[in-house]
Amino acid sequence: MKLRAKAYTKMIFQLVRRLHTSPVCRAAESSLLAKLRKKTGYTIANCKKALEMHNNDSDKAEAWLNEQAQAMGWAKATKLAGRTALQGLVAVKFDKGHGALVELNCETDFVAKNDKFHKMMEDATLAAFKFAHTHLQAKGPITKMELDSEQLGNLQAEGGKKLSETLALFIGTVGENAVLRRAECWKANQNEVKITAYTHPAPATPGDYSAGKYGALLAYKQPNDLQDFGRQLCQHIVGCAPVKIGDKEKDKPAKNSDDETCLIFQEYLLDPSYTVEEVMEQNKLEIIDYVRFSCGEAVESNMPGVEKQPLDTVQTLQ
Repeated sequence: MKLRAKAYTKMIFQLVRRLHTSPVCRAAESSLLAKLRKKTGYTIANCKKALEMHNNDSDKAEAWLNEQAQAMGWAKATKLAGRTALQGLVAVKFDKGHGALVELNCETDFVAKNDKFHKMMEDATLAAFKFAHTHLQAKGPITKMELDSEQLGNLQAEGGKKLSETLALFIGTVGENAVLRRAECWKANQNEVKITAYTHPAPATPGDYSAGKYGALLAYKQPNDLQDFGRQLCQHIVGCAPVKIGDKEKDKPAKNSDDETCLIFQEYLLDPSYTVEEVMEQNKLEIIDYVRFSCGEAVESNMPGVEKQPLDTVQTLQ
């Protein structure tokens, strides 16, 4: 009887094993594995392990993978924090009354071209843009706020997670240091004040979002902006890197035009026969303010020891 029972148990075990390893079952598991691999971007080995641990429940497997990657990301972020990250992108998102300019850094240009990096960049810029819509309220033509790495990381991304958590997940995936470096958030408080933005290299089709190695936000007034002159002036700011707007009553033009750092005295990028001031007068345009980012540049306000501005504090231009 015992031998019969053992033989019966062995037969049942073999039958279950054959069913589990049948071509149909293997095809289904292979399909699940392929879908999970494509959706998450994690290694085949990790995806297979996740499915095995959760009885081929792809939702639970994905959640586990993300948890592992995030935990690994925090560990890697701490371990890699000292490594230089000066590659990456700057990005802008804007409408007529709001604007955000964000810089995201990584170690190599190869990672900066990664789809996941571009998604991280887009998520961060959207979060800063929403912050400009919901948190900036003050009097005056324009309210602006600069966010440092920590403040930017505390903003919420899509799905309710903090950007710092999304960044940890990204680091866990690529295994390279990445930094949410800084952001500028602007809001126009008067109807006549407009906000525009530009990045270089410029996208083939201009839109309200773009990313590149250089970027600028511009706030200005112009009664009839029929030629999109604000965007053209943004292009000049990116290309010629002025240090300040300039005041013709207080400042004097540089002897050598190539050394000029005041925006109004610079030769206009799109037509060097005119200065920026002359073009502004012709187009009845008034500059309220501008800011320019160059990816990886040294920024004094981001250096250790500089006091941070609280998130509930805003700067208003009178």
